[in-house]
Amino acid sequence: MSRSLLVVAGEISGDQHAARVVKSVRDQCPDWTFWGIGGDGLQAAGVECLYDSRDMAVLGLSEVLRRFSFFRRVFHHLCREMDRRRPDAVLLVDYPGFNLRLARAAHARGIKVIYYICPQVWAWHRSRIARMAQWVDRLLVIFPFEVEVFAGTDLHVDFVGHPLVDQARVALAAPLQELPWPAAGPRVALLPGSRRQEVERILPPMWAAARELARTQPAAAFIIAAPSPAIAEAVARVQATLPAGDGPPVAVVTGQTREVLRQARGAMVASGTATIETALMGCPFIVVYKTATLTYWFGKRLIRVPYLGMVNIVAQRLLCPEFLQHDAQPAPMAAALAPLLADGPVREAMIEGLREVAAALGEMDPVTAAADSVLRAVDSRTANERQ
Repeated sequence: MSRSLLVVAGEISGDQHAARVVKSVRDQCPDWTFWGIGGDGLQAAGVECLYDSRDMAVLGLSEVLRRFSFFRRVFHHLCREMDRRRPDAVLLVDYPGFNLRLARAAHARGIKVIYYICPQVWAWHRSRIARMAQWVDRLLVIFPFEVEVFAGTDLHVDFVGHPLVDQARVALAAPLQELPWPAAGPRVALLPGSRRQEVERILPPMWAAARELARTQPAAAFIIAAPSPAIAEAVARVQATLPAGDGPPVAVVTGQTREVLRQARGAMVASGTATIETALMGCPFIVVYKTATLTYWFGKRLIRVPYLGMVNIVAQRLLCPEFLQHDAQPAPMAAALAPLLADGPVREAMIEGLREVAAALGEMDPVTAAADSVLRAVDSRTANERQ
């Protein structure tokens, strides 16, 4: 039977994860139709995208406020489309500021709500847990501890495994690729983020730490891993503003982040999904993050977990050193990274910890598990309608 599914992925990473799930669902149900918000991944998977994820991605309170009228317009447009198209379900992917409001609107219309990649309500906004349980019919979580967060509610929660698990497995099994490492010494990867604003704030301290590290290890080789051409351009713009002549040579590689991490001896990584990707590739690293002062001030007062790096939250300890906001200083960052590049107990302990994190993220095929949960959720709606 033909079904209609509204899919909303407001960020590039969510677009890629959702695209694989949609493709798996479509393989089993080729007559289903998909529409909503997405990027290149969902469009390639056959989703009719009314808006592009790249236009929806923002970072920080100030940018959200500047674009409030745009998001309001998009929200009301989707509500009108739900009234007109009457989808059998909505599949919301992360992006909680927008998607939780849409979940409430869909629930009020009697539309099944499936949420993939749980908003980090356990870190802040714990008051949202009860509301999520009210508005969401099935929650697909990617971290094992998230199941317990919703214990005591009526929300159906499926742990489907992290979507990067199978991608890392494929990357590690593939033949090595040649990369333009500028020197023959210890290889260090720099991952300054997937958004322009992150690159502008995080790359300068990373570059300064690389310069500091190169003073004691002049043969060290550095690559900046850019996830997209747009981010590579942002990297180039930031590099043009940095002091020239006294830093190590640094290459920029686009669209090969996993291969860079696979070959690197250590890394400096912006807090976010990239920390999980780095852990799955088995590369020891430090966590670095800087944001707007106002955003950091509010976030520090709202966050209710002891760490910012997701890999540390999964590990339940400070496995990877964190350098946040004013603490993102080159000398201590270089000092923390140096022992990770050399054979010894510090490096060995982190590698073992990263293996534990990878094991905790699931051994199942996360795409198939998520797609099966979507199908079960829609099938349960069909069964209820027949009763």
